[in-house]
This record gives sequence, C-alpha cells and structure tokens, in this order.
Amino acid sequence: MMRTGFLVTLAVWVPVFFCGAGRGGGVLAQEEAGQQQATDAYAAVRHEMVAMAIEGAGVKDPRVLQSMRATLRHEFVPEHLRPDAYVDGALPIGDEQTISSPFIVAYMTECLEPKATDKVLEIGTGSGYQAAVLSPLVADVYTIEIVEPLGQRAIRDLERLGYENVHVKIGDGFKGWAEHAPFDKIIVTCSPEKVPQPLVDQLADGGMIVIPVGQRHQQTLMLLKKEDGKLVEHGLRPTFFVPMTGRAEEERIVQPDPDNPQIVNGDFEQGLDENDFVKGWYYQRLLQFQEADPEAEVGRHVKFVNEVPGQDAHLMQGLALDGSRVSRVEFRGKVRYEDVKPGPTEWDQPFMALTFYDAQRREVGRHYFGPFKGNAKQWKSFSRRIRVPVSTREAMVRIGMFGATGSVWFDELSLAPVK
Repeated sequence: MMRTGFLVTLAVWVPVFFCGAGRGGGVLAQEEAGQQQATDAYAAVRHEMVAMAIEGAGVKDPRVLQSMRATLRHEFVPEHLRPDAYVDGALPIGDEQTISSPFIVAYMTECLEPKATDKVLEIGTGSGYQAAVLSPLVADVYTIEIVEPLGQRAIRDLERLGYENVHVKIGDGFKGWAEHAPFDKIIVTCSPEKVPQPLVDQLADGGMIVIPVGQRHQQTLMLLKKEDGKLVEHGLRPTFFVPMTGRAEEERIVQPDPDNPQIVNGDFEQGLDENDFVKGWYYQRLLQFQEADPEAEVGRHVKFVNEVPGQDAHLMQGLALDGSRVSRVEFRGKVRYEDVKPGPTEWDQPFMALTFYDAQRREVGRHYFGPFKGNAKQWKSFSRRIRVPVSTREAMVRIGMFGATGSVWFDELSLAPVK
C-alpha cells in the first residue's frame, strides 16, 4: 500500500472539469515513457498512486490519467527522494522550491481542459514535471522556470526524456513569454498575490488560466476564462503553493507574521465557503461539517468517516513560524472517535499533527496527538507545549484519519507562541 498523508500536499475530492479524449503533442515522450515502464521499478507504485490518490480522488479525464501513469515522476526529483516520488505529496527540490503533489498536478491539468491543438504557457518553480504531464495532451508547452539552477536541470531532464514539444525558458514568470503569445491556456504552479497583468494580456480570447492566488498561507486555486478581453473568475478550492521568489514575494500587500503563529478557523465557527470547503483550511478529503451540539457543549466542528482501509480523510493548514524567534508553541485540540481501526500500514491511523519545515521546505520536526484507536464517545481535550526547532520557518497542521477506518471528530484547534 502506498504511504500517504505526511508530506506538504495531499489528495482531496472535489468536483472537477472534464474534457474530451484525443491525442496531442509529445507523442514521442509518452511512447518512450510507456516503453520504459516495462522495466521501470516504479511502475506498480505509480499506477497505484494514480488509482488511489488521483482517480480515486475525483480526476476523471482519461487522457490526464494516462499521462499521469506514463510520466516518470521519479526522474524529476533529486535522487535521494526517489523512494518518495509517488507519495501524493510535495517534495523539496532545492532552492526553497517544491515539486507539486501528483494530485494537484493532475487536478490542475484537468481543470485546464487540454486539447491536442493547444499552445500552453506553464510557469513553474523548476522541476519540469508539470510540463512533462502536459506534453502528450497539447501541441506545445512553453514553460518558464523561475529559479535558474533548477531550470537548467529541468532543461536537461526534459531533453533526456524526449519531450520534444516542451520549450523551456528561465526567467521571471510574471512577465510571461510575449514572443510566443497568445496562449490558449496558461497554468501557474507557484502562487502570486493576484494574477499578473502580462499573463492576462498574453492569454488568447476564449482561453483559460489556472492559478493559485492570495495571501502566503491562505490561497485559492482559481480558474479564469477570458471573455471579450476580460477575465471571468471561478474559485475552485483553498490550496497551498510555494510563492514566487524575490521581489514578487517581498511586495505582497499582506505579509505573514512568523512571530505570532496561529490556526485560522481552528474552532470551525466560520463554517464553509461557497464551494463547501472549510474556510481557512485546505486539502479537504472525506469531511463532514457538523453544526453545534448544545448537549455535548460543543460548537461547530468537523467529522471524518472512512470505510476503505488506506484511503485518506484529512484537513490541513500551513502557517508561518520563525523558530529563531519563537522557541516554543502550545498546541491544543479536542477529539472524539468511534470504531477506529488502523489501516494497512503503521502510518494509517488518526491523529492531530504539527510538522515543522525549514527555509528549504525540508521537514525538521513532527509532533502528534494520537494515534486514536477504538472508541472515545466523549470529547477529549489535548494540550502540549512543543519546542520549535531553531531552523523552522513554516509549519503545517494536519488532522484526519489518514488511512484508518471508523469516525473521528475534531474541534477547538489552536496554536500560540509560549512567551
């Protein structure tokens, strides 16, 4: 069974956009990838990843699913991370950047409704993986990698793997690639605060763009269509992507506050957004929102129910935390559970977790409440003071079942620095 649930981004079910079958460019790359699968040690786990974390999480487009099966993700991550290449999570690839989780890549690709005749602009952070997935689905992919060392590596990897219809440029992704405009589709896999105007200008009328926008740790993955020269917005889901680097990140109007870490909507009283996602949280999977229960003296809260061993059910939130300035935090929460049984691996158990990451987005520490087993029909409160590694620059809060079966409820989650 594929281990899931412990990296930066994970699978989540949502309604998605569908596109018709067909065959685009990048045929050589897909055929070569298919030939390699016969002797590829990762083929079985890659197919399991697609079945469990992508198709099982709501992506339906057969062309996108086939591209995800054929694209050798382990070729786009550092060699020491290859054993985790097909875990549905983001992985650090150096220079403060990550490769997006397989589900997010597949989901964004499907939202883009790729057609065989499309010319697509892709703005990434350096791995080349998103461009490789797009390659067999469209005519041409123009990808801008914003970090030079990673971009150089992506150029070598894409050429070595035979992606002849992928054209790579290293530079400022916000400026687009004007000499090849207009583009039928644009996909951005790093997060600006708002849609850069050059990308709007370079999008063909009738085209669409998929892009995560918003504050550093509170973003929304947006689908925008250009109609009569103007963008029409369609919010998709809360999400968490790495930001653009340098000046674009420094000029954000709303900056994170790493000296005062806190959980947004930890008591769930803010409810759901217009798309039925819990406000302030992301990567929602198999969640049931619960209204207040006066008899149990509990307000609004969330419940996870899972009947399939190994299937993820979870909710996550990222936040800024500077370990050089905050030495300890207090992590609190409430939980109750019924008929909980562990999943097929030791990781498949319910818990509340706080994970720390350094400036390179490498994990530097992890703390749990749980795992929870059996029954606790009355609410239990937890509180723990946790030492923060001095190298910490971000943290992630996770709650859920993570492959276990049964039912688990969570409420009143909070995080605060210990003065």
